Amino acid sequence: MPAARADRASVDASATAWALAARGGDPDAADHFVRALHADVLRYVTYLSGDPQTAHDLTQDTFARAFGSLHRYEGRASARTWLLSIARRAVADSLRRAAVRPRIADTVDWQTAVEGTQPRGLPGFDDGIALLDLLEALPDERREAFLLTQVVGLSYEEAAGFTGCPIGTVRSRVSRARATLERVLREAESASTQGG
Repeated sequence: MPAARADRASVDASATAWALAARGGDPDAADHFVRALHADVLRYVTYLSGDPQTAHDLTQDTFARAFGSLHRYEGRASARTWLLSIARRAVADSLRRAAVRPRIADTVDWQTAVEGTQPRGLPGFDDGIALLDLLEALPDERREAFLLTQVVGLSYEEAAGFTGCPIGTVRSRVSRARATLERVLREAESASTQGG
C-alpha cells in the first residue's frame, strides 16, 4: 500500500472513531472529527458547486446536517464517505434552491465587482479559478468522479460506493474527464500561442 493511501486510511479510521465517539457525546471527539475532514468537505463542495463564494456555507451546512444525524451513523462506511454523501446532498439542495430563486434584473453585478477588487497576484488564485472553469466544462457525473478520486482522494472503490455505480463506470468517467481537461488545455495553449 503506497504511503499516501496508508495515511488516508489512517485518517479515515481516526475520523470514523471520532465520529462514533462524538455520537456518544464526546465534545473533543466532535472537534477532532471536524478538523480531520473539514478540508476534504470544503474542497469537495467548492468544486462540486462550482461556486467558491458559497463553499464555506455549504461546508458548515454539511457539518450541521452530519451532527443532526450523527445518532444514526453506525460506522459501516468511513466517516469521510458518509460526510461527503451529506455534502453532495447539501450542494444539490443549494443548487435546487438557487434554481427557483427569483432573479433580479437591472442591478449592479455585485459578484463581478467584488471579484474585481480581490487581489490577483496571490499564488494559486488564477490557477484555482482556471481549474474551476475547466471543471465546469465537464458533465456532472464526470466532474463528480474526477473530484472524488483526484481532488478529495477517494479510491475508485470508495468513489463507486459513494456514487452508487460500478467501479468500471467511475474509472471510465475519470478517464473521460481527464481526456476532456487535457483537450481543453491543449486548445487554450494553442489559442494563446497563435494569438500572442
